[in-house]
Amino acid sequence: MKTNYEVRYAAHPEDARHYDTARLRRDFLIERLFVKDEVQMVYSMYDRMIVGGAMPVSEQLPLEAIDPIKARCFTERREVGIYNVGGPGKVCVGDEVFSLDFKEALYIGRGDHEVVFLSKDAARPAKFYFNSTTAHCAYPTRKVTKQEAVVAHMGALETSNERNINKMLVNQVLPTCQLQMGMTELAPGSVWNTMPAHTHSRRMEAYFYFELPADQAVCHFMGEPQETRHIWMRGEQAVISPEWSIHSAAATHNYTFIWGMGGENLDYSDQDFSQIADLR
Repeated sequence: MKTNYEVRYAAHPEDARHYDTARLRRDFLIERLFVKDEVQMVYSMYDRMIVGGAMPVSEQLPLEAIDPIKARCFTERREVGIYNVGGPGKVCVGDEVFSLDFKEALYIGRGDHEVVFLSKDAARPAKFYFNSTTAHCAYPTRKVTKQEAVVAHMGALETSNERNINKMLVNQVLPTCQLQMGMTELAPGSVWNTMPAHTHSRRMEAYFYFELPADQAVCHFMGEPQETRHIWMRGEQAVISPEWSIHSAAATHNYTFIWGMGGENLDYSDQDFSQIADLR
């Protein structure tokens, strides 16, 4: 197996206004998260969030401490949120074993944990998407299913944004230090998410898009409300959203996305909205 990582540095919004397409993609888009028997990570300077993916096929994949975190083990000073977006799999956390099926999630609290990813069927490997933020105290490791989520039904087919927001790894369901994660599922015929767009200056965010057909694409919108930019993305790709940036998208097909947040507070409704007609 192999662990690959890269470091992404933070950008001032006035600088980002001048980025061309290649620079926007290089700094914010994470194109490859799932590689056979490898763990991929991006260490972002936005709230020190790590965005990663692991796809065990013929091997067990340990979650290794990468050099930027300067720790004995990955979770020594970090909490982790994991979603399985592939075939059935397992996550071993110390002596505990958690089975994760499609769209099930696992929260791992801070501690000296050995974390290992496994697939139950090599022909249908699990794909573990994860976010990790720094943690100041330890909370229990816990599996969370969609049935345990706090669900918000929003939007309408008439405005192309009917969707269920499944709040799963959030403080309404279980205690966390700063990590909050959930999964938004768009109804057939709907393609817009997070509209009206908003920013939240006290938190950054990462979006992971999936359940998008291979011949379709999603256009992720970012930037300041008066200086928006866009990044075209495929399924099973992620994008980093700075605290000064909106995070919205429209696609050529309905899709699902996982959102993860890290920052100063745990208030999901702490959002600074922009009027649709005011976006530029």
